[in-house]
Amino acid sequence: MTYQSLNPATGKLIQSFDELTDKQLESKLATAATCFKTWKNKTYKERAVIVARASVLLHEQAEAFAHTMTLEMGKRISEARGEVEFSSSILAYYAKNAERFLAPTELNPVIGEAHMESSPIGVIFGVEPWNFPYYQLARVAGPHLMAGNVLVVKHAGCVPQCAIAFEKLWIDAGAPVGLYTNLLISHAQSDRVVDDPRIKGVALTGSVAAGRSIAARAGQNLKPSSMELGGSDAFIVLEDADMKHTLKWAVWGRMYNGGQTCCAAKRFIVVESRQGRRSAG
Repeated sequence: MTYQSLNPATGKLIQSFDELTDKQLESKLATAATCFKTWKNKTYKERAVIVARASVLLHEQAEAFAHTMTLEMGKRISEARGEVEFSSSILAYYAKNAERFLAPTELNPVIGEAHMESSPIGVIFGVEPWNFPYYQLARVAGPHLMAGNVLVVKHAGCVPQCAIAFEKLWIDAGAPVGLYTNLLISHAQSDRVVDDPRIKGVALTGSVAAGRSIAARAGQNLKPSSMELGGSDAFIVLEDADMKHTLKWAVWGRMYNGGQTCCAAKRFIVVESRQGRRSAG
């Protein structure tokens, strides 16, 4: 695994980063496991102070975060700014609502009494892709950290500066050491992280091949896993479509973020009566 920032326009190397040694990886996993012992006992209000502060810092430093994203993966700066603000909103949303979402719920069984409650489970291993370098991290960090879990994350090899910046965000927000940890690790080390008994769950967003590999590894270890592996989304045009409006959003749906979007319009299904017709004006 190589961690390199390459200029997407020129292919020129901007900066490269060394992978962690096995000793360094062990130290980070041990720190995360220790952090969980105290973080799981924090109240929602105490957790929300850190998560909400991270949200504010993202908003306040949006231009710097956006610039790093555009530099590394080529996202247009306007879209990069939008992603940073969206990521900030995600963190704020979970800081505000997690306690309500995870509150104990009374159940009504036919016999006896029952209720459902949520409890932290431990250190979660995240594997995330490059197409939305901050959003992919924020949408995992917000709910997990507010739920009382801690995170160790392997980001894509082509966005190491974004990965490092997002880890620093949590440090700057006052997070305890080990709450959110960026791992610059190889594929072989990644397998060992999944195997590690201190890891209690795995979350991956990426390719089908990566999902098969990580999900199989998690299954062998009887660990819960979540896999988000893209899709084949349809753009459907019916008889009553305003074609001027449709054409504009068809292009946007396919080409937003350079076309590197899991829910991009990938199949265009047009009823026969609308094929070959253009809107007036």
